[in-house]
Amino acid sequence: MNETDFGAYVRYQAEGPIARIILDDPQRSNAQSSEMVWGLDDALTQARRDHEIKVVILKSAAKGFCSGHIPTGDYPEFHANLEAKGTVWEGQTELFLTPMLTLWEFPKPTIAQVHGYAIGGGSYWALLPDLTVASEDAYFQMPLVQAMGLPGGETMLEPWLFMNWKRAAEYLLTSQTLSAAEALEAGLINRVVARDDLESTAEELAARIANAPGSTLVAAKTAIRRAWELMGMRMHQQISNDLVAVVSGHRDFQKHLAQMVKARKKPRDATHDDV
Repeated sequence: MNETDFGAYVRYQAEGPIARIILDDPQRSNAQSSEMVWGLDDALTQARRDHEIKVVILKSAAKGFCSGHIPTGDYPEFHANLEAKGTVWEGQTELFLTPMLTLWEFPKPTIAQVHGYAIGGGSYWALLPDLTVASEDAYFQMPLVQAMGLPGGETMLEPWLFMNWKRAAEYLLTSQTLSAAEALEAGLINRVVARDDLESTAEELAARIANAPGSTLVAAKTAIRRAWELMGMRMHQQISNDLVAVVSGHRDFQKHLAQMVKARKKPRDATHDDV
């Protein structure tokens, strides 16, 4: 097995036709720092260029999968944009829209192996891959509407994941937490297994997929992605990024965010969600 580090928080393993990208910042609950975002992006580039790799598994070495954006929002890309132009629109586009589109457009099959929390932007990394296998302790939440006063993530996936606007509306507008079983029932994920069986299940799925020719897998995935893009998913991700930037400049949002910061609440703590 070949192993490479992409930055301090992303490990990459290549073994035969399967690559594993491991999020590894347990001290910060795998929060999406700038370094982690670009580490994942670089790891995907490595897997794309390696013609031996047919399938990629995205997993975590922390207590949970990924806790979303770092709570402080302290990103170099944001600071540079603010200093130059007074907004973070281009900075958030660079950091959160562009890499997410890289994951969306990644040509080879991907599997998310999810345990524990998958919150905010972390829920996107858990749900955007082609298949998602979750352990029974996994849960999913997009807390931004209630907690931070933002309309959702920069790349809103939920309308396309649910393919049901009433379910998507309740999930987003109430910052609802979904258990693994509820996510399975809603069609957001593929399988729920015991925690002890999570890794073996993801590995078995990857091995089964890898039996097909690599070119065939790329073509099959391309057909699926293009069907979704014909329904507007890629454009919708771009629009949601723009709406987040617009709302960020409004006074009621800024007041809400200031109150949350003053209370020293993490986004998940401020959603009034009893789950």
